[in-house]
Amino acid sequence: MNSHTAGTPPPTGPSALEPLALYGADFAADPHGHYGRLRAQGPLARVRIAPDIDALLVTDYQAAVDLLRDTETFTKDPRVWQAGVPAGSPVLPVLGHRPTALFTDGAVHARYREVINDTLALIEPHLLRAEVTRVAQRLIAAFSATGTGDLIAQYARGLPLHVFTASFGVAPEDSERVVRGTAGMMDSAQDATAAHDELVGVVTALVSARRREPGRDLTTCLLEHPAGLDDDEAVRQITLIMSTGHEPTANLIGNALLRMLSDAGYGGSLRGGATTAREAIDDVLWRDPPLANMGAHFPRHDTEFHGVPLRAGQLVLVSFAAANTQAPPSFLDPAVRSGGGAHLAWSAGPHRCPARQPALLMAMTAIEQLTSQLCDLRLAVEPGALLWRPGPFHRAPAHLPVRFTPLNALPGPEGEGTPEAADHVPARVGGTPNG
Repeated sequence: MNSHTAGTPPPTGPSALEPLALYGADFAADPHGHYGRLRAQGPLARVRIAPDIDALLVTDYQAAVDLLRDTETFTKDPRVWQAGVPAGSPVLPVLGHRPTALFTDGAVHARYREVINDTLALIEPHLLRAEVTRVAQRLIAAFSATGTGDLIAQYARGLPLHVFTASFGVAPEDSERVVRGTAGMMDSAQDATAAHDELVGVVTALVSARRREPGRDLTTCLLEHPAGLDDDEAVRQITLIMSTGHEPTANLIGNALLRMLSDAGYGGSLRGGATTAREAIDDVLWRDPPLANMGAHFPRHDTEFHGVPLRAGQLVLVSFAAANTQAPPSFLDPAVRSGGGAHLAWSAGPHRCPARQPALLMAMTAIEQLTSQLCDLRLAVEPGALLWRPGPFHRAPAHLPVRFTPLNALPGPEGEGTPEAADHVPARVGGTPNG
């Protein structure tokens, strides 16, 4: 092996020091402490995102904005970088090239992006809110009589899963496979490739089934789009939507609930409505965005960026979490932050997240349903005792144990009272894009 780390040119950037690891328990327990140390290196810092895989991480707000909008200097195509990465690397399920909107530029990106935008636009907000409410009530009913629960395993992770899989027409028996696939990819463990393959397998079978027999779901809408995606292109776009939609939305719900339960400033929100779900979500999107480090870009040629030399094909990631907390002082004013302000949690530029509105609506509805029904929720452990999921890309508690006053079984819509009572419900989507 060369003297430098696989997938990374010899260090010519901000520091030749040992890169700071962004995976493992130490980083998961104190990411902002790590970001503080990284900022000492300048606007870009050397990090390690997996054993033998290094990158440069943008921690400066203005540098992050400049990178995300600079399509002339940087490409989203990772194949030059990927050529130096071992085939079994646990980061490839997230960063490895696939024919999707995330890894393409120019006209190809525009074509894929149009399909995704038009497909997501078919989700009518009032129907989405009704579906989330239905699923939320069913999930809450499953543990509300016990007085205890894990708001990650029993609520935050399950809710977007049911909504996404129903919207795309995934069979109920395949739902857990979607969860394993999306979660395993983000954790960047050694089985990340198997997790990604499992998700692709579910979607491949789904696309094949809808080619033979169209349905009233988003998969059919995507396949019938005028762009005319072939089967592999369709599988890749749906896989992208699921992986970047389900997991971050689940994490957003969990992070916001944790913030409301652990921060004294939110103490009255579960009882008296002093803080809204939207305010908690906005706070999380600033400080602990569900995708903390992502936005992979690669210089098209040797260049210099914010005073840092870069080589063609070098992996450069954006720390949305670090950049947000280093934003200009005026952006941190509560009046500016209300409604989202100028945080980067949804990225920026041509690859800005296309699912912002559905994700926000899902998260807000999920939190409102939970806090209105279990109004005396409290953490079952001290916040400092919580474990966070490892991995360089996301920010998410592994569990969120709570206690509350037990309730009688909550009847769901149309008499649903247990998880078994609500089988798969086909998605309801509008007939035309919203614009």
